[in-house]
Amino acid sequence: MAYEYARRGACLVLVDIREDGLGRVVDKARQLGSPDAIAVQADVSNAQDCKRFIEATVDHFGRLDHLVNNAGTYKASLFVEVDHISAYPPVMDTNFWGTVFGTHYAVPHLRNSKGKIIVIASIAGWYPIPRISTYNASKAALIIYYETLRTEIGRDVGITIVTPGVINTEMIQSSSAFKVGLDAFPMESAEECAKAIVKSACRSDKYLVEPSWVRVLYLFKVFCPEIVEYFNRWVFNTRPETKMKFNGISSQPLDQKAD
Repeated sequence: MAYEYARRGACLVLVDIREDGLGRVVDKARQLGSPDAIAVQADVSNAQDCKRFIEATVDHFGRLDHLVNNAGTYKASLFVEVDHISAYPPVMDTNFWGTVFGTHYAVPHLRNSKGKIIVIASIAGWYPIPRISTYNASKAALIIYYETLRTEIGRDVGITIVTPGVINTEMIQSSSAFKVGLDAFPMESAEECAKAIVKSACRSDKYLVEPSWVRVLYLFKVFCPEIVEYFNRWVFNTRPETKMKFNGISSQPLDQKAD
């Protein structure tokens, strides 16, 4: 998304908990057409860090137009196999509170600019994907929170809620546990998804489901919940390759975090 915004000539503030890769992204964004791009190392689950990167944006550019909430983490495990439940609150801290904190500090500036908030939720916010129940819950919380916020702030700030399906991102690539079962679904490239998101946000869409075909899963979930439950049990728990991939994996949840 940073590169897609850069191609459109946007000035950028790039925020990541991992400082080592930020310089490379800043350089490429400038090469692609961004007139100015800066990097801020921050942990979005920390409210003061969120305040700091919003202030850094306004101090440098004098305004804020789009806030893109993209940080995410997950724990992959069957809930009944969890040994340490204390490992799960960080998922909500990053996925939900990490988005809310930034929004809190950004809204006054976005109201001044008639700006936009882009919320990267997930189809997991309304489709019950096994083994990532806390991740699902965090994305469901985002959807209802920003639907409520949209009602509260009216037309002052545009809010686009994005529910991507299976997208070929670093999170997918770096964890075999996350892939188990999800390989039953077609995967879209990160580049295609980013183009769709930025285009949707710029035209002030309220919702984006990407790729569009995943809407059919919502219809199945609403009208045929028994079929969804049976399908999920088969795909995620009973297929021979699924059992094979999870044999030997500790019940200690796996972790992957990326801003």
